[in-house]
Order: sequence, then C-alpha cells, then structure tokens
Amino acid sequence: QVHLMEFGGGLVQAEGSLRLSCAASGSIRSINAMGWYRQAPGEQRELVATITSGGKTNYADSVKGRFTVSIDNAKNTVYLQMNSVKPEDTAVYYCNTDLWTNAGLRARSWGQGTQVTVSS
Repeated sequence: QVHLMEFGGGLVQAEGSLRLSCAASGSIRSINAMGWYRQAPGEQRELVATITSGGKTNYADSVKGRFTVSIDNAKNTVYLQMNSVKPEDTAVYYCNTDLWTNAGLRARSWGQGTQVTVSS
C-alpha cells in the first residue's frame, strides 16, 4: 500500500509565492514519476506539472514560467514552487505518483489534496 502526504497549501495574495510538497511512503520499489494536478470548484481535475525520476518535466501552459516542479528521489518527495500566483490558480491541488510496488505491480496513487487559495 502506498500513501501520499501533502504539505504547504494555504492562503496567499496574488503575485505571492507558495511551496507544496508531497512525500510518498509505503510499499515502494521505485518511482517512475510524480506530479501535481488541481481541481477548481465546478471544474475537471487538470494537470499542473509532472516530473520523472530522471528529471524530465511537463507543465500546463497556464503555469509555465511561474511554477517549478522538482523531485527528491532519495526522499520520494515532489515539490511544487508556485511563484507569481494568480486568483485563477485557486484550487485543490492533488499529488500523484506513478510507481512500482515491492510486489512488482505498477500503480498510480493520489494524495488527499491540499487547498490553495489566491486572493486578489
């Protein structure tokens, strides 16, 4: 079983910064990729940024140049540095991981979500 714990959500003013982190624990053999998705009220969940264990990144167009995703493979932890935030970044942010378990199964796991609210 794999567990994801997210940290760092909260209230921030527009143009401010916030850093999210997510640590994976449990029956993990290796991680292929980790990332962040978000869901605003009344909207579908959307990709924010992902990163492979090798450091290859992928960003939504809406956050390019403002957000930076990074990974600490030794700690099974992914970070999202959010700069120059906008009110439209307000959403619940979910951590996601694509990994191999100790049982040799490939699995995707989701965190419980952390609220980010940007005030104008």
